[in-house]
Amino acid sequence: MNKTATLLKFLIPSLIGVFMFLYPLTDADGGTTIPIAYLAGLLLYVLGHESALLIITIIITLAAILTVIFSWIHKPNSIMLADMFSVTPVWVVTRLLGAVFVLLTYFEIGPEVVTSMGTGGMILNDLMPTLLSVFLFAGILLPLLLNYGLLEFIGAIFTKVMRPLFTLPGRSTVDNLASWVGDGTVGVLLSSKQYEDGYYTRREATVIATTFSVVSITFTVVILDLIGLMNYFGVFYLTVLIAGLAAAFIMPRIPPLSRIENTYHRDDRDLNEEIPEGYNPFTWGYRQAMEKAEKADGFTDYLKDGLKTVGDMWFAVLPIVMAIGTLGTIVAEYTPVFTWIGAPFVPLLELVGIEEAQAASETLFIGFTDMFLPAILIETVASDMTRFVVGALSITQLIYLSEVGGVILGSKIPIGLGKLFIIFLLRTAITLPIIIAIAHIVF
Repeated sequence: MNKTATLLKFLIPSLIGVFMFLYPLTDADGGTTIPIAYLAGLLLYVLGHESALLIITIIITLAAILTVIFSWIHKPNSIMLADMFSVTPVWVVTRLLGAVFVLLTYFEIGPEVVTSMGTGGMILNDLMPTLLSVFLFAGILLPLLLNYGLLEFIGAIFTKVMRPLFTLPGRSTVDNLASWVGDGTVGVLLSSKQYEDGYYTRREATVIATTFSVVSITFTVVILDLIGLMNYFGVFYLTVLIAGLAAAFIMPRIPPLSRIENTYHRDDRDLNEEIPEGYNPFTWGYRQAMEKAEKADGFTDYLKDGLKTVGDMWFAVLPIVMAIGTLGTIVAEYTPVFTWIGAPFVPLLELVGIEEAQAASETLFIGFTDMFLPAILIETVASDMTRFVVGALSITQLIYLSEVGGVILGSKIPIGLGKLFIIFLLRTAITLPIIIAIAHIVF
């Protein structure tokens, strides 16, 4: 082993990856972002909104056509094509539904219930362009974090923190930081790739995706701006942090997450986090990282790996987000389902001193469909404390079908819609009392 060459092979890609995914930048509006999000925004600016929408429509339509062909008509010989387009009937139907929704919305034809700016129009115009560009850069750059030893190094150092606190391997620290600093969808993308490659068990991947794929600082600022409480940013974000960490500590220890099998996606994996005698966490992490770097692929294989990840995200995840996100927002906008679900909680909210409890109750569960809906519904409420509680809760609930939830469902992480909703409800039950308690202190 040429130690200098291997050390450089470990350090250079890893440091570039850390910079791209974790380094906080200040954007033109004074908000916080990360380099891949900046590049994603730059790409959208260059492409233009209409071109981005056309590309998205083509991708989702093509995904549906190829899925029908390779799932029902002809089984592909290529492993990559089979992995991407040969799916179960449920996902075939979901991708077809995504294609129908995107075509109706793009061409502005069909029922308004699908195409309006509160449903399919919002998903296509506001969310999908961001996912298109973020998936491109995240997919291509992910191997920098995954393939050159960084996770082995970080994993050895943080195992004694992450395992007892959150029942997770130390290497998940990178996923979690990428979510906190950058974006929840990036965290899901990282976790899905790690599960697929056999570094996380089914339970670990699900815990990380549903517990740590948090809303970034940037989106927190957007929520605060919507509810008119920007001057409370410090205490608001501290509240989100405290409630989020409490949920991250409790959720892995209770069903359904605690009952998910600790089995690996690949049969040849059984990772051992024990640090051998004669090593400390730092020296063992360094050795593991050097071994990983030495075996790492060259540039051509790196590019293939990155482009495959981009293909997985574009052709598998974008149709799911379009389908599930549109259905979820239709339920939220055009039915009283979430008003009915929230109604029994009005007396409870009144009991704990929440003003305008009726309006607050209607927002409790509507966040399952989209992160911004609770803030939009509550922005006209007079009580600062009520807006504070609803805003903080909408962030800590985490599972939004129009974004993170849809990305999870479209990823390789094996979890269904029913369990996602149960996790959403449990997160609500855990974080709401904490948020209300802090709100009473603040107000």
